Amino acid sequence: MSRAAWICCRLEFNNRQRQVWGRGYTELFFLDEVTALSAGHRPCFECRRKDAQAFADFWAHAKKLRARPCAAEMDVVLHAERLDDRAKRRHRLRIDDLPDGAFITLDDEAWAVRGTKLLRWTPSGYNARKRRPKNILVDVLTPPGILAVLKAGYQPQWHPSAATLHNS
Repeated sequence: MSRAAWICCRLEFNNRQRQVWGRGYTELFFLDEVTALSAGHRPCFECRRKDAQAFADFWAHAKKLRARPCAAEMDVVLHAERLDDRAKRRHRLRIDDLPDGAFITLDDEAWAVRGTKLLRWTPSGYNARKRRPKNILVDVLTPPGILAVLKAGYQPQWHPSAATLHNS
């Protein structure tokens, strides 16, 4: 069985040029790292080594491991958490317990949690905000393993529109 490694890379790395949709990789392009994390992708250990190491360190802290896990160990967990057969797995959780960077669905739209606000996601950026409701259950798109890493303190990269909405 092949291992599914869903990673979040940099768009440019060491001036490499590769054919999109080439052998060995299926390229996906995300709005930002928060979006990639919601899909179950983790930072790449080759092109984003510092971020990947920080992610693994927070994973170890969240899971109470003695050592930083290797990529394959995290991938096994994430693969089981992100898919339900071929469909996106959702996790029903209390909104109050979600960290910044968690993605949820509410009223058939995708929203990212940021502080006391929810930011509405679109393919081109976050375009609306509303107060985060309290004491409700929501469908969470971000896998539990990544939620634990976010709760432990990992700081993902947000699209610039998130800062504009969050601070206004």
